Amino acid sequence: MHNTAKHTPVTKTPLVELELKPDLAEAARRWDAYFAGDLIDRPIVCIGAPREGADPGPGTNYHDRVHLDIDEIVQRQLRALEAQLFLGEAIPGVWLSFGPDEIAVFCGAELGWSEDSGDTNWSIPCVEEWDAAPPIALDENHPLWRRMLDLYRRAGEAVAGKATLGMLDLHSNMDLVSAMRGPQRLCMDLLDQPEAIDRAMDQARAVFPKIWDGVWEAGRMAQVEYGASTTLQCDFCCMMSPPMFRRWVLPALEEEAAIVGNVVYHWDGPGALVHTDDLVASKGLHTLSYVPGAGRGSHADYIDLFKRVQAGGKAVQVWGSQDECKLIHRELRPEKVQYSTWAASQAEGEALLDWFVKHT
Repeated sequence: MHNTAKHTPVTKTPLVELELKPDLAEAARRWDAYFAGDLIDRPIVCIGAPREGADPGPGTNYHDRVHLDIDEIVQRQLRALEAQLFLGEAIPGVWLSFGPDEIAVFCGAELGWSEDSGDTNWSIPCVEEWDAAPPIALDENHPLWRRMLDLYRRAGEAVAGKATLGMLDLHSNMDLVSAMRGPQRLCMDLLDQPEAIDRAMDQARAVFPKIWDGVWEAGRMAQVEYGASTTLQCDFCCMMSPPMFRRWVLPALEEEAAIVGNVVYHWDGPGALVHTDDLVASKGLHTLSYVPGAGRGSHADYIDLFKRVQAGGKAVQVWGSQDECKLIHRELRPEKVQYSTWAASQAEGEALLDWFVKHT
C-alpha cells in the first residue's frame, strides 16, 4: 500500500544570507548544479576548518539534548558553529537529534541508555506479538516528541540569519520496525510471518511524513534553511536478502525520497553491498554514501565500487584526508561526486579548492 498521507514537500525558497556562510549563494549555485547532474568547474567539496582564535566550547551529545535546558543546547551548538569555517560547499547547521532510534521512541518505545555505551542510545523493543500490538504510529503527545518540536522552534529562531537546521536522524521504514520489534526477532518474522511485516511497514511508512512535517513546520525550515540534501537510510537492510529489500525497503525509500527532495543514502557496512544493484537502479536516491565500517579501510579502498555506482547513474559521497580525496578525484567523474574533508586553516582549505579547479 502506498502512503497517501499529507506531507510538506521540499520547495525552492528564496536564498537567505547566513552570517556563518557569507558565500552561501555561490555554494547554493554549485549544489543546484550537482543535483541537476551538471558541473561548474570542480566537484562539490565540503571543507571544515577551525576559525582562528575561537573556542568551540563543550558541545552537546544525545544525552544533553534529551535532558539539558533547551536554550543551553542551542547556545552550545551555535558557539561550536561560530568556532568553525565552512569552506567550499560546506553548510553550517545545528544537529538536534536525540539518537538513532528517536522515531521509535516517538512511537512509544522506551529510550535506553548505558554509561558504557558512550555517546549513543537505543530504543527498547516493545512489540511482543504483532497481532496483539497496537499499530506503529506517532504519539503526538509523547513528551520527547513535544520537546523535539520545541527544540526546533527555539533553534530555528536562534539560528535565523546565521546557520541552518539539520534534519533528524531518519531511521525510518524498516529501521523503525526493527527498533520496535528488535532486530533478532524481526529477522525471523521476515521468514515466518511476512504478512505481519507488510502491515507493519505500511504503518511505518505512514509515520515518516508526519515526522517530516512536524519538524519542518516547527523549525520554519523553509524560511531559515538552504537544504542541500537530506540523508535517508536503512541500516537493517544488511540482514535482508535482495528480494526482501525490494519487497519492503526500496519502495519505502523511494516514497521518502519523493517527499524530501535531494537525497543522500547512508549505505552502512559491507553486509549492505548485496543491495548495490537495487540502490543504483532506485528512483530518487541521488547520492550513495558508503560506510565501510570499522577496520575495513578508507574510501580510497573503494574506488572500484564508486566507479560502478557512477556508471549506473548515481553520484557518490566521499570523505577522507586531503590526499585521499585528491587520489580519488583522479579516478572518478567529477559531476557525480561530493568530497568532505578537513583543513587546518582557511588558507589551506582555499588552496585545496584551487587544486580541484586546476585538476578538473
